[in-house]
Amino acid sequence: MDKASAMWSLYKCAVVLLTSAAVIVQSQAQCPDFTDFASSAQGSASLGPLGLPNMRPPPACRTFNSSAVERVISDMTTRMKDPDLARLFENTFPNTLDTTVKYFNESENLAFIITGYLRAQWLRDTGNQLHVYQSLLQEDPKLQALWKAVLHNEARYISAYPYCGAFQPPPESGLPPTVNDYALDVTVNPPVNNQTVFECKYEIDSLCGFLKLSRTYHQNTNDSSFADVDWYTAISQIFRVMDEQSQGTYTEDFHVVSYYNWTGTAGSLSPPVPNGGNGEPKAYTGMIGTHHRPSDDLSTYAFLVPANAMLSVEMTYLASMLDNINFTSPLSKLARKWTSTIQQGIAAHGLSNGEYAYETNGLGSVYLMDDANVPSLLALPYLGFLSKNDSAYLKTRQRLLSKQNPYYAAGQTFFGIGGPHVGNLDNVWPMSLVSGIFGTDDDTEIVKMVDAILQNTAGLGLIHESVNIFNQSDYTRPWFAWANSYFAEMILDLAQRKPWLIFNTSEPYTVGSSDQL
Repeated sequence: MDKASAMWSLYKCAVVLLTSAAVIVQSQAQCPDFTDFASSAQGSASLGPLGLPNMRPPPACRTFNSSAVERVISDMTTRMKDPDLARLFENTFPNTLDTTVKYFNESENLAFIITGYLRAQWLRDTGNQLHVYQSLLQEDPKLQALWKAVLHNEARYISAYPYCGAFQPPPESGLPPTVNDYALDVTVNPPVNNQTVFECKYEIDSLCGFLKLSRTYHQNTNDSSFADVDWYTAISQIFRVMDEQSQGTYTEDFHVVSYYNWTGTAGSLSPPVPNGGNGEPKAYTGMIGTHHRPSDDLSTYAFLVPANAMLSVEMTYLASMLDNINFTSPLSKLARKWTSTIQQGIAAHGLSNGEYAYETNGLGSVYLMDDANVPSLLALPYLGFLSKNDSAYLKTRQRLLSKQNPYYAAGQTFFGIGGPHVGNLDNVWPMSLVSGIFGTDDDTEIVKMVDAILQNTAGLGLIHESVNIFNQSDYTRPWFAWANSYFAEMILDLAQRKPWLIFNTSEPYTVGSSDQL
């Protein structure tokens, strides 16, 4: 080929690439907002009695595509015996990748993942949204790159603002920050920049989410390249927060110990943290205090037992991961020490008459309840803290799924655990039933809970934040990516643990296995 012909070929290729890019930009610009999209039935109905619609956005409107994810959808749905349940899995499993990847630049190693209708990245939500894809990391290099980019972005967030849990887009993305009306007049100490921070409620489980995201990536790839300076800085900041928030409220001569406070205002979504933003008084217990729950609601007592249980588990994983990456790191010894200290604190202060309390202050007060959001007491087996057959868990579980739990409710059409977040005691969260399924091997109980979730999507085929126990059309959030991922993760767990409950055969299905039927 002569030089002129070669130049002409390059020109034609450039035109094709530019045209393709223009088509992609145009098609994305024409894509509906997914909150609006998810508020009414869209695609073809399933063949089951519920006729659930296909709620995936068109391929051109999906924010991330993975052939491995598509294979799992095909593998699962062709074997599932209930067409409605198959459609619910088909809608929920890819939902995070389909709808929430608002920025991903592999060369910059940055990604921005939203939780749903709010354009912000929650550390807690992201860790749970992506967890369902962990077994596919080895076979999907693009998914690996996305996961690592999320980790890098979050490491930068935590390094600068370790007490905050929700963040704005990275400046490299060119995406404008979102004005969060609920945070505008809230006084936070240490102060934050609202161009970087979306909201700075301190929840220890947010930091657990980052740890979980880190260790699942490493477990499934054995790639330690994510552990850069920013990541180690973030880990050091997490240890600093743990040390600060483990301390009691008072020094020996009754000076108030305060490293962080959050005032709240009349316009914030939760009321002010009492005592000048410092929370209710607490003693030293070995556990880590927190000001807000995983629901973003105000804690009653500082030591949230399920969050501390999750943290102790993640500290164990962190120690092993650090040993694998750098066996000389002093941080692994520190992580193991915290695991022991927290578990001793839970044993000494987090149990009441052989049952786990939701919160305690280390001064003799406990709150016997549970909230739907994970980490929760009902989800302790899912978190890896104890087994499903643990005697204290079984006793606690019986109370949680009864009127003895102030946030348990059951109506004509739905039942489960709610919480104060949505402000309606008639609304319970499908997420609580997912946790309940993870926490039992009883086939009858599992089928009852799966069916309750399936029957209560208001005909939309997506998992909502909360649903009214008397009217499934009364729900909150048409689009809640974490809840969708959590449900799909549970279905994949049943495919391996209890295949006869959802498949036409008893052959188990394991995501990532190369020899599936």
